[in-house]
Amino acid sequence: MLKKKLKINGVLKTIIVSPDATLADVLRKQLLLTGTKVGCGKGECGACNVILNGKVSKACIVRMKRVENESEIITIEGIGSSDNLHPVQLAWMIHGAAQCGFCTPGFIVSAKALLDENNNPTREEVRDWFQKTRNVCRCTGYKPLVDAVMTAAKLIRGEITKEDIWYKLPEGASILGTDYVRPSACAKVTGTWDFGADLGVTLPDDTLHIKLVQAQVSHANIISIDTSEAEKMPGVYRVLTYKDVKGSNRINGLAFPSNLGDGLDRPILCDEKVFQFGDAIAMVLADTPTHAEEACKKVKVELEELPAYMSAPEAMAEDAIEIHPGTPNIYYTTKVVKGEDTDKVFEECEYVVEDDFYVGRQPHLPIEPDVGFAFFGEDGKINIHSKSVALHFHALMIADGIGLSPDKIAIVQNPTGGTFGYKFSPTIEALLAVAAMATNKPVYLEFNMYQQITYTGKRSPFFINVRMGADKDGNIKALETDWSVDHGPYSEFGDLLTMRGSQFIGAGYNIDNIRGEGRTVCTNHAWGSAFRGYGSPQSLFSSEVLIDELAEKIGMDPLEFRYKNVYREGSTTPSGCKPDIICFPEMIEKMRPMYNEAKERAKEKNLKSEDKKYGTGVSLLIYGSGLDGADSSEAWAELTPNGVTIGNSWEDHGQGADMGTLAIAHESLKPLGIKPDDIKLVMNDMNLTPNSGPAGGSRSNVLTGNATKVACENLLKAMKKEDGTYRTYSQMIEENIPVKHDGKWTAACTACDVETGQGNPFPCYMYGLLLAEVEVDIQTGKVNVEKLTIISDVGTIVNKLVVDGQIYGGLAQGIGLALSEDFEDLKKHTTLTKCGIPNIKDVTDNIELIYMETERPYGPYGASGAGEMPLSAPHAAIINAIYNACGVRITKLPALPEKIKAGLNK
Repeated sequence: MLKKKLKINGVLKTIIVSPDATLADVLRKQLLLTGTKVGCGKGECGACNVILNGKVSKACIVRMKRVENESEIITIEGIGSSDNLHPVQLAWMIHGAAQCGFCTPGFIVSAKALLDENNNPTREEVRDWFQKTRNVCRCTGYKPLVDAVMTAAKLIRGEITKEDIWYKLPEGASILGTDYVRPSACAKVTGTWDFGADLGVTLPDDTLHIKLVQAQVSHANIISIDTSEAEKMPGVYRVLTYKDVKGSNRINGLAFPSNLGDGLDRPILCDEKVFQFGDAIAMVLADTPTHAEEACKKVKVELEELPAYMSAPEAMAEDAIEIHPGTPNIYYTTKVVKGEDTDKVFEECEYVVEDDFYVGRQPHLPIEPDVGFAFFGEDGKINIHSKSVALHFHALMIADGIGLSPDKIAIVQNPTGGTFGYKFSPTIEALLAVAAMATNKPVYLEFNMYQQITYTGKRSPFFINVRMGADKDGNIKALETDWSVDHGPYSEFGDLLTMRGSQFIGAGYNIDNIRGEGRTVCTNHAWGSAFRGYGSPQSLFSSEVLIDELAEKIGMDPLEFRYKNVYREGSTTPSGCKPDIICFPEMIEKMRPMYNEAKERAKEKNLKSEDKKYGTGVSLLIYGSGLDGADSSEAWAELTPNGVTIGNSWEDHGQGADMGTLAIAHESLKPLGIKPDDIKLVMNDMNLTPNSGPAGGSRSNVLTGNATKVACENLLKAMKKEDGTYRTYSQMIEENIPVKHDGKWTAACTACDVETGQGNPFPCYMYGLLLAEVEVDIQTGKVNVEKLTIISDVGTIVNKLVVDGQIYGGLAQGIGLALSEDFEDLKKHTTLTKCGIPNIKDVTDNIELIYMETERPYGPYGASGAGEMPLSAPHAAIINAIYNACGVRITKLPALPEKIKAGLNK
């Protein structure tokens, strides 16, 4: 051990440390300075950045033996506090730069170090600095972060004051559509927003640490599991296998009735088979994480390895064995039948194009790895704290598997460092419950980044064939589609995802005649889970690229071809229903002059350049708000002596559930003259909050927003006197009138028919039009996205900062999906960098956001959702721009430099 004297945030501390302990672990676990986060654990993400002796350092890879005595260390806690914010922290808040907030402390530490050196940087110098310090953000698209540093620099130079930039709400005014700062922002910028691992260091001393014994192959029969040596290891309390699970040991995948499987195909702990790399076979519970990890190495698992089918075509082959015996590998099929038979229509089409497309296994790559803990409450319920964004769904999905009734399970969402949809599926919830039930002790499980990447769900790849035909005037007359969904080994939500192909291939255009068939395929690659856009990035990629191919064959400009065919009055969607609003023609008219200018810019650059080629591309973006059919949500509103408390389970990935709840509640309660500060939020705790449904499908703003609105309206009705004034809290109590009122809202929608794909699935849609401008290095094939211009219509904007952040972040993920992100090679794609996560210099700083605000008939105050639309098809615009620049059409993502170079060499 070493004794160190260190000056930490200006205070001299004497501490005893292990020489090999990381600085991050010492700060977090010994000094309880949990504002310093640990994400990658490899120095790739910057979440752990501190200032060590004046230099930005990655605390997760700095060993204590390398930290000199009397070193000076500044963490986020030493930069500012809630009552004394540093200019960078203040600027971070007013620019909405903290979304989930997990990367925020590391960025702010790095930004402070920059401004200490240079208080007048250019935007490019800020970007260069964050690239050098390896700060990575998955939420924001980086632009708001650079905006915040530029504003902080002005504050430091004295050019502006806090009063100049802090949003001030006029008396009695609405906060809808404003830059009102989200309630959680201050805690996030000061490092006091406690994520799962931060709460983990506060758990009782007898908490057991869980580590997993995981499969290192992708498909095998289990012959035996021997835990005897592991049980003898120091500090080990129990080693658990499937034999210790008190229920059915299966997650309920909530299968559609037409699914050929029962949905009970995912084991909590593997019993008979391994279905994918990383499957949990045993859990070691010990007094420390290190003891648990060492004991895992002693568990002996004998396997009979089986053929591993790592793609849908492999699993669909005639000689492929059933991965789940008794259930065919193709276990769900859905069709599209709209209008006339397309065979006859295609015969009459003047122009026909057909192509094959592939959108791959995009990894979510949140900076916070999966983490959670569980314990039994005094009421006998098991409390599971996790990153779940589907609290009530997950309780239902794990109940039979763990052997408890759903009413004995309370899932609580910890402050969450991004999920982007992977937590729509339960990951560690059942494991935590099994461990707590087996020991009756508090238990804690924290993944490292390797486990996060290799053993959580991924975007399900689509293999798509699309055929499209138009008449001599350029009117699209027919569409034929065929798609196979590689959903990995577990069926949960695979049928719903496959339905998205019928809803979104060809969406945005009035196509009267469609025939299609899609299928869900069981494979041995990573299980498919929800990912932002959920089916639309795969679906729209195929039709938005094929639209360009058809436009070229006709000889029309791709934007004008779209203008001719987009939804107008009388149009119907691929599902056969009317669009909720008509906005695409006006969008295209607004974009046209910017598009023409972009084409001229590219033309001028191409005349001057030899090694670089420049091009433009466009795509429609579209997604629905809601889960198919009669989706519903619940909330409550309670009058208190100090104001009003709102309760709902609007789970927060980082997208701004707190701000959405506050804005809609404040608007609904305006007759009371209440201030935002007088509204308290109680959120995402099944002990306290109702079933608002999952935070997925861009449903929350519409469904839970409406439920919150209804709850507030019901409270107002109860408070209202005959003379039109409102009772006070004391008057309500005196008159024995209930002060707490529920609200429920159900979408008046019908789910799509499995045999025809026809229905009216969503109460609202979100629409966008994106213009991408790219540079292609024809020597290397490397693509640089130079500018993105997007016109968005998400209805009434509930909060401008939040919606801006969603658009920026979605577009940045679209750049990654187009050019770099993948999870295919289990040996290679195991780190953030190797999975292709975009760094700040990979994302253009030139992003222009333009809004149209067409009120939605069924959205709260006219609002739709927002978060998934910007990732529905930005990759298509980028791919179209690459073709426009250099003539290489990439139809199978990602468009890696070597693919483009190979195309150029043909």
